[in-house]
Amino acid sequence: METSNGLKKLLIVDDSDVQLLIVVNILRGKYDTTTAKSGRDALTILSKGYKPDLILLDILMPDMDGWETFTRIRDLKASKDIPIAFLTSLDGEKEKQYASRIGAADMITKPYEGAALIKRIENLIQKYEKKP
Repeated sequence: METSNGLKKLLIVDDSDVQLLIVVNILRGKYDTTTAKSGRDALTILSKGYKPDLILLDILMPDMDGWETFTRIRDLKASKDIPIAFLTSLDGEKEKQYASRIGAADMITKPYEGAALIKRIENLIQKYEKKP
C-alpha cells in the first residue's frame, strides 16, 4: 500500500526512543514510517485503519511484549495478513524457532547494519506482495 509519495508504509514498534530514531533515520526517504512506543499503541494505530506493508516489532517491551502484540495484531481482522518481522536483541534458537512457528515474516537481530536492514525489508515486502 504505497503512500501518495510512492513509498511503502512501515509500522515500527519499539519502547526505546533511541531504537525508533535509529530505524526511522535509516529508512528515511525509502519508506513512509509510522512509530508506536508500545504494543497497545500499535494496536490503536492499526484499529484506526492504518494498513502498513510491513510491521517491525520489538519483542522485549514492558506491559505487552512483542509475542503478545503479534498475537493481538493477528486477531484484528484488517491486520491479520500484514507481514510482521521481529526486530529484536534476542537471538536464541528457541526464540527464532518460536517466531517461525507462529508465522513471523522474519527475525532481524539488533544490532544490524542499515544497508542490510533495508535489503531485508525490501525482500520481505516483495515476497509478501507476490502472495495471493
